[in-house]
Amino acid sequence: MPLASNSSAPGLTAAAVVAARAAHGRNVLTAATHSGLLATLREVITEPMFVLLLAACAVYIGLGEAAEAITLGVALLAVAGISVYQQIRSDRALGALRELTQPRAQVRRDGVVAPVPVEDLVVGDAVLVAEGNRLPADGTVTELNDFSVDEAILTGEAVPVAKAVGDPVFAGTSTAAGSAWLTVTAVGAGTKLGRIGESMAAIITEKTPLQLQVSRFVLRMAWVGVGAFALVWGVNYVHSGNWVTALLFGLTLAMSILPEEIPVAFSSFMALGAARLSRLGVLTKQPQTVESLGSATVICADKTGTLTQEGMRVRQLYDGATASLVPVPGPLGPTAAPVLAYARWASETEPFDAMEKAIVEAFATADPAAAAAPAPMLHEYPLAGTPPMMTHVRQVNGAVCVAGKGAVEHILAVCHPMPAVAEEIRRVTRELSGQGYRVLGVAWAQHAGPGFPAEQDDFAWEFLGLVALENPPKANAAAVIQDFLAAGIQVKMITGDFPETAQAIARQVGLPGADTLLTGQQVMALPAAALRQQAESTAVFARMFPEAKLRVVEALKAAGEVVAMTGDGVNDGPALKAAHIGVAMGRRGTEVARQAASLVLVDDDLAGMVTAIAHGRRIYQNFKKAVFYVVSIHIPIVLTVAVPLLAGWPLANLFAPIHIIFLELVMGPTCSIAFENEPAEAGQMRQPPRPLTSTFLAGAELGRSLLQGLGITAAVLGAYYFFMRQGAAPEVVRTLTFATLVFSNVLLTLVNRSFTQSVFRTLRVPNRILWLMLGLTLVLLLVTLLVPATRQLFGFVPVPAAALGGCALAALVGVGWVEVYKAVVGRRKNH
Repeated sequence: MPLASNSSAPGLTAAAVVAARAAHGRNVLTAATHSGLLATLREVITEPMFVLLLAACAVYIGLGEAAEAITLGVALLAVAGISVYQQIRSDRALGALRELTQPRAQVRRDGVVAPVPVEDLVVGDAVLVAEGNRLPADGTVTELNDFSVDEAILTGEAVPVAKAVGDPVFAGTSTAAGSAWLTVTAVGAGTKLGRIGESMAAIITEKTPLQLQVSRFVLRMAWVGVGAFALVWGVNYVHSGNWVTALLFGLTLAMSILPEEIPVAFSSFMALGAARLSRLGVLTKQPQTVESLGSATVICADKTGTLTQEGMRVRQLYDGATASLVPVPGPLGPTAAPVLAYARWASETEPFDAMEKAIVEAFATADPAAAAAPAPMLHEYPLAGTPPMMTHVRQVNGAVCVAGKGAVEHILAVCHPMPAVAEEIRRVTRELSGQGYRVLGVAWAQHAGPGFPAEQDDFAWEFLGLVALENPPKANAAAVIQDFLAAGIQVKMITGDFPETAQAIARQVGLPGADTLLTGQQVMALPAAALRQQAESTAVFARMFPEAKLRVVEALKAAGEVVAMTGDGVNDGPALKAAHIGVAMGRRGTEVARQAASLVLVDDDLAGMVTAIAHGRRIYQNFKKAVFYVVSIHIPIVLTVAVPLLAGWPLANLFAPIHIIFLELVMGPTCSIAFENEPAEAGQMRQPPRPLTSTFLAGAELGRSLLQGLGITAAVLGAYYFFMRQGAAPEVVRTLTFATLVFSNVLLTLVNRSFTQSVFRTLRVPNRILWLMLGLTLVLLLVTLLVPATRQLFGFVPVPAAALGGCALAALVGVGWVEVYKAVVGRRKNH
């Protein structure tokens, strides 16, 4: 029975809250050591690109070239500004996400009970906790009702600990049963968890496979950059004898090799993707989860409230005295009425469970007078056993009433009816379950006094009957199942319900393999190898309990599946934590479930998972486009700097750091903002899930990107060589080569919007940010070509329009061959 929220003690006053917070601090384990802006600035100035720019700026100062030094100084600010903007944009998205996922506690202050963020609790607060809540701070119990706590996080002991008034409780533990009012005695680092677990702050969130792949790729490129820098510096020094000038061109090549846009793009994609999902009612606990969503191969879905509607209704009673079924609502005979009455008295006084709410509503409709009469609780036995049962001892009309309800198997086990009677009860249970009803057994017992048995099973129970509750599928359940199947994702139902009930609902929602079944007991009895095989081919898991759910998730993972698990209760916590993607319900879910999960569906609608997976696939696909764009455009930049020098061309070292930084200022936002904004490609949710460990940073896909880069290189170096052989001045060659590179960058951006669809089709796909970036790129190019001061700074000269047209044509050939490749591959697939 939940405790009333209007207990007599008024709680702390506003002034007392302020004083307590000043004395003991906020309820967080570790204090923030740096402000967000300072931390961001520190990260930016330690980035390799920033350091290289700073070194180049110092070289220009040493050479006495003030204009170049000032320009690079401005570029330094621009690079830092873009990085800070992107980081702040990501941080804001994550901050909003943290605010949405921030746990709240029910606190009584100034006589009013209201939810407040857990971090705002102070010593002395009166806090109400109920089943499924994680305890937000250390405290002592002041009022309770059948209150027990799971303290495994501190003690390792899996058995819940029953609490009494005055007993201590600790932050981080969770309410296993009942409810209680607590007075907070310690917060934050002063809690037991804070004292023994300060090292938790040093725990780094495990990186996803894609994060690791990106880190390795960037590190390899950095080492390549170090080697190329040393080589170019050495060759330049041999040719010129001037180590400072050689250093400048070595820095130019190092800047051109380093793909620093990729890690920035990754963090931006994940953070902004998480923010987009939050606006669609899907909260992600870690932004990295967004990327792994597209890999999900199995959805383990709960039945009640996930595939079926949230509310329940009592539809039939089985009267054990007359062995007959009685419809509800409707008149109840003298032997049928006690079935519903005892089911109600075995429920909580103020129920929060959907089944109990339905039972209380049906009882109030059938017998309003009896429902209104007080029935105070004398003793309570919590839900226990496998499968479970619960018992309440109440005083009804002056008499002691012992009422029990729970799983039919448990009720039969404690009632010991005659074998023929028991078999008939089981037959009726199967019949009702086969119609999709959820069936509970109801029993009563006489109390011989003066005390109560230690265990509820020790009463002398008598069977009363059955309660059949209707919990029909959600209107969109069948469509959601079909969306998962079309995306190549298996769906498995995991429920504590009867096998017949589970299979009936599975058939109603069109779940493939609804006839395949394993129960929790069968799951626990199977050897690991056999369970792996059967878990793969089984669609319905019924009569499941926490250990069995966890074992199924582990078996599917061992079989190579990427598992998403939905749940809402305390008992779902281990399985949610073990799954690759734990999904908790936002409205119906307990705090323990939400804390264990990596995703929260705000509206308890499984369709949100379809949305989340679609966005996960879109984000992964767009990130892949961004990375291939960066790789492809870096190759011609690097080779345009390196090849003429190493091949001994008469005109070498055309480009300086200022040219590279121009391209960096264009590429960074294009990569992490324009491509992130790309809509999903058609047919994306008709593709099978990608393997979680697959990578596009190696193999054929990377090879295609390298070929793209080599094609652009051929165009750029071709223009370079052609104009050089024509005897053009170095400034003319520099101008036209750079223009060819910028034109190639624009065309590559358009071509890389899809690896399968023609550019003529993607041109019709809206993306205002991408067009803005391309327009800005061309405007900046025109500024460097037409504005005298800028032209001089870049070392450019006026060139004929026809020559620029030739550069554009060369870029079109260097990039456009990919469109021919797409057409050929597409034709082969169609045939």
